[in-house]
Amino acid sequence: MRIIVCIKQVPATTTVEIDEKTGVLMREGIETKMNPYDLYALETALKLKEEHGGAVTAVTMGPSQAEEILKESYMMGADDCALLSDKAFAGADVLATGYALSGLVRKLGAFDLIICGRQTTDGDTAQVGAELAEFLDIPNVSNVTRIIHIEHNVIRVETDMGDALQMLDIPLPCLITVEKDIYMPRLPSYRKKLESENKEIQVIGLDDLDDRDPVNYGLDGSPTQVERVFPPRSSAEKTAVHGSVDEIAEFLYQKLKALKFI
Repeated sequence: MRIIVCIKQVPATTTVEIDEKTGVLMREGIETKMNPYDLYALETALKLKEEHGGAVTAVTMGPSQAEEILKESYMMGADDCALLSDKAFAGADVLATGYALSGLVRKLGAFDLIICGRQTTDGDTAQVGAELAEFLDIPNVSNVTRIIHIEHNVIRVETDMGDALQMLDIPLPCLITVEKDIYMPRLPSYRKKLESENKEIQVIGLDDLDDRDPVNYGLDGSPTQVERVFPPRSSAEKTAVHGSVDEIAEFLYQKLKALKFI
């Protein structure tokens, strides 16, 4: 079976500057890593490959530096990697991102399963997976905690509905979004690093897609716009409060009242 895994490069720090004009993160020059939730998606794909055979393709959208997490995917066991990269994609919201990724998936050809992580640590929207499935016109299910089996072109999964666990049968091809800890992600292999040093990463730009109209991508193709983003204020100021329980409670009450929290 052919499995596609969507991964993303995210900042490895909480100290990230923001473009006040566009409201997007300024990612250049900062340390990055693979989105932690995507490690579980990649591990799920590799487990299914080991059980059912086939190939795993890791894909991401971003600048050229995003190749680093694709190289990490090779070191974990991915068979192929593709980078969707073009200035036209910059500043995309979740809808424009899902649309661009759908173009990439179509470019790659037939597949059986797409696996995404629960969400990203920079956006935290948890929407791209469902939107990608919608653009590809395939079924999708989120919050997958367990893969039960794959038989007769149907995948049976267990999903966490919050107050209950639900078992679902989904026809292939489909998209699933997996939860943290569905499997323990393996460490990158030094042997695979050596084997994949010269392995190609397919780079796909706007001109390679079926829809080449730039108005459908990036900021122009994003129906939602960030009105204002700002980093949280940090303060090292500390106050030690001593006294009886009633005195401490009164102090906290007055402090919160002064800050207009109550």
